[in-house]
Amino acid sequence: MSPMVDMIFLLLIFFMVTTVFTKDAGIGINRPQADTAQPLQPESMILTITEDGEIRHAGQPYQIKQIPNLVKEQLPNKNGSITIIADKNAPTGLTVQLIDQCRLGGITDISIAATTKTP
Repeated sequence: MSPMVDMIFLLLIFFMVTTVFTKDAGIGINRPQADTAQPLQPESMILTITEDGEIRHAGQPYQIKQIPNLVKEQLPNKNGSITIIADKNAPTGLTVQLIDQCRLGGITDISIAATTKTP
């Protein structure tokens, strides 16, 4: 009986160590809620806007004018998509500017992330 318990603990430790934990770019974003929210596309480029208006991709901060070059670099064939994760208190004007800069980078499939409303 003792070897079985040891084996179970070893398997438990193995799965705990090898599990991949994902986070949204390591910053706290308070997403707005929507009734029609859908799951995030895995091949999507993710840009985040914090409450104080900082734009980030993969944890790195970017200025609004750097976005077209970043998009061209990350999605060179122009058939990818971009998901913007904006804090619900982020400036709306900045979100519109970010969408515009993504389009200048050649991508038109742009979506804004939200969480589903809980009943």
